Parts: sequence; C-alpha cells; structure tokens
Amino acid sequence: MSIPFNQMARIGSYILKQELSGKKRYPLVLMLEPLFRCNLACAGCGKIDYPDEILNQRLSYQECMDAIDECGAPAVSIAGGEPLLHKEMPQIVQGFIERKKFVIFCTNALLMAKKIDQYKPSPYFTWSVHLDGDREMHDHSVCQKGVYDKAVEAIKLAQQRGFRVQINCTLFNNAEPEKAAAFFDTMKEMGIDGITVSPGYAYERAPDQQHFLNRTKTKELFRDILRRGEGGKRWTFTQSNLFLDFLAGNQTYECTPWAMPARTVFGWQKPCYLLGEGYTKTYAELMETTDWDSYGTGKYEKCADCMVHCGFEGTAVKDTIRRPWKAAMVALRGVKTDGAMTPDIPLDKQRPAEFVFSRHVEHKLKEIKEAEERAPIAAE
Repeated sequence: MSIPFNQMARIGSYILKQELSGKKRYPLVLMLEPLFRCNLACAGCGKIDYPDEILNQRLSYQECMDAIDECGAPAVSIAGGEPLLHKEMPQIVQGFIERKKFVIFCTNALLMAKKIDQYKPSPYFTWSVHLDGDREMHDHSVCQKGVYDKAVEAIKLAQQRGFRVQINCTLFNNAEPEKAAAFFDTMKEMGIDGITVSPGYAYERAPDQQHFLNRTKTKELFRDILRRGEGGKRWTFTQSNLFLDFLAGNQTYECTPWAMPARTVFGWQKPCYLLGEGYTKTYAELMETTDWDSYGTGKYEKCADCMVHCGFEGTAVKDTIRRPWKAAMVALRGVKTDGAMTPDIPLDKQRPAEFVFSRHVEHKLKEIKEAEERAPIAAE
C-alpha cells in the first residue's frame, strides 16, 4: 500500500480516536463534486447527462470549505465533472491544505499542463489521474482518441515538477486481465506513486448500461489480474490490502457509505457518492435523516452488484484497524487468487429499486429558475 507515512499515521490516529470513542459512523474521505461539467463524455459516466442549467452550477470556495468543516474528514477527494474547469479550484485546494486535509485531486489530465502552475507540491496534495488501462482500453473507455497519451504526458510533467501522482482505474466487464496486468506494470515502470482501482458501478443515468460488472464477474476479474502480479504484491496500490482481498472474493463485507460522504451541487447526497436518493443541506442532516440500514448489498436492489471503493474501502480500513493481523497476512502472502470464495450476502430479502433521481433534477432546475428570477429584483 502506497500512502505516505504522515498521512497513514494521521488518518490511523483519527480512526483509532473515533473507534475508542464508540462512534459508529464517521467519515474518512469527503467526496466533493464542485461541478458536473466535463470536457469528456464517457459512456460509463452518470455525471454528465444533466441539463445545461445544472452543468453550469458550481460550488463556491466557501461552500467547499464549509463542507470539510462540517464533516471533519481528514481527507478530501475532489472529483466532478472535471475539477480543473472550476475557476476557484486553486483557492479551494489551498484552503484544504491550510486546514491540513489530504487532497486527492481526480482529473482526466487534459488541462493539467495548462493549469499546473496554479498548484504547488505539498505533502497534503496528490494528483489522481484517471486512466482505465492502456491506450486502447482508456481511449475506448472515455470515447475519445488521444486522451491516454495526453494523460501520460501530464503525469510525467507533474512528476518532473515534484508532485505526488497516482492513477485511478475503473474496470468494466470487457477488461482483459492480461492487458490490465500489463498496464499496471507500465504504471510501475513510470514511477507512479500508487494505483486506485475499482470495478465500474452502474450509474442509472450512464448512457452505456451494458458493461458494468456483477459481483461474481468482479471477483473473477480481480483474481485473474492479481494472479498475474503475485497476488498484487508486484504493484503499489493506494488502497487497503483487505479491500483488494474483498475484490478477489476473500472477504464478505457490508458497505459503509457514510465513510465517504458526498457533497455535490445538489447538496449532501443520500446515501452515497453513487446513488442520488435524496439530498440534504447540511452534513448533520445527512447523518441524522438517512435510513442507512435500508441500503447496501442484500438490502436494496440498486446495491446488489456494487463493490466500489467508496462503499467498501471504509469497511476494509475499519477491519484493518480492528484486526491488523489479517491485513498483515495479505500484505505478506499477497491476495489469494484461487480456491473457494467467501459466501456472498444473499439477495432474497432486498427491497426493489426506486427510481427517484429525475425528481431531484426537476427540483434543482426549479430552484435555479427561482434564484434567477430573484436576482433582477435584488439588483434594483
């Protein structure tokens, strides 16, 4: 696992404090989406298919600072959309750093060369470049040729400038294990500081619904990939060993969506970064009004196939703190890639999916229109 010692120590101390206090639900990483606008149109993305009125919305600097202050998470992952399109982004990043929050800046890297001078290397800052495999795999994933090469150029530039750089890689059901393993080898040769990997999640608004993985295929895929890398030991991941073990079918975990609460232009998103089943104005309201027990694999149809890091990394990290010997054994031996898998959570009692997202979009559009109508009156 490639996480700087000071970051690991700070976050570990934070988790231990929460556990000793008996707190059941607490955040690890704020998932911040200060805008949905992007300069790519990936078929597997559920963030770009909004009306322009919503794509033009931005969280302000103050709203972003309020979000981290409200939830108190030790780290923030800035995503989108493409966050480099946000004019206040340098100030937002600096505001988080001044609060000593660890910033993971997720970007497709198309604007990195142009914008990189607006940022400074810091032990609290990491570029996380989106790469879904080698040139062919990634350009197919983002539906545009040449993006892989631009991202690699940007990574090399950031490395030359002294930045910490990792990649985030989403794999779909058309991923080829041999090619994925070779891609991880290439990233290692480039000196990447770490790899964040996750199976694709079926955003209900994504144009392409045909290439998302179910749980069995996820486990088989990750076993096939990790087997080619000595159980994953050959590569450096920015995730817990037990989360990788979970992806390979060796752990049975329930998701802990509150570990990575999401703040978007809609508000605080219920119940997690992937599902928009309601929004609140404050973090406290999110925690108090979300029916957490009604979500997760075996509880809700939409969650049936999810094994994504924002739902299960928090579970794996908590398990690591409580049972460090388990994580140590996986680190020593590598992830098990053969033999029986652990039993999965049964789905026979899950409640059916509710498709309510369009209602939230309509509410936001109404809110925007009312604000625009009030603006001329306020100016008079």
